[in-house]
Amino acid sequence: MITDKNDKIHKIIMKIINKILVLGFYFVNLVLITLYLYPGSILGYFFYKNIRMQPQITKDFIISSNHFYAFIILSTLGVFAYRDKKKIRYLIIYLFLLSIILEALHIIIPSRMFQWSDFFGNILGIIFVIIIYKVKDKYV
Repeated sequence: MITDKNDKIHKIIMKIINKILVLGFYFVNLVLITLYLYPGSILGYFFYKNIRMQPQITKDFIISSNHFYAFIILSTLGVFAYRDKKKIRYLIIYLFLLSIILEALHIIIPSRMFQWSDFFGNILGIIFVIIIYKVKDKYV
């Protein structure tokens, strides 16, 4: 009797946590898309009162560290929110398409420009999370 009640409570809590993760994924998506498509730097304006300055989390190391971190966060949230293998496949396709399209749009957005270091930062951020997911899935 107590075990059934605990199982029901556990399932309810897990559903709530999953909904929060999905909403978090959507929210981070929206924020990332907004930051990418804005002609200038919203964060630069917020931190430096200058839309031409981009805050740097860490120094770039061949790839853009900001882009690498952004796509690690987005990919990690997506993997936690969509744990089903079929959904993960769609998530991976979505993340790669999103990273390519957003960076390609910098070609036409005023005050923005396509940069290979940003592009590879996006891609490597996604690949980093996928590798960790695959290793965890195989050995845990």
